[in-house]
Amino acid sequence: MSMGAYDEDEHERREAKTRVDGDFAEERSEYRGRVTYDSGESAEALLDQFKTIKDD
Repeated sequence: MSMGAYDEDEHERREAKTRVDGDFAEERSEYRGRVTYDSGESAEALLDQFKTIKDD
């Protein structure tokens, strides 16, 4: 078979492989809570660290 030739069997195989089950009876999980983070350093300290790394 040449490049770009249509292969019906391959097309059907890929179509069957990519079928998606549309049954969404299962409810989504619901998460509740709060997200917090601590950047640890000020913007100035991070810029100083970047300059130090860049100079190396």
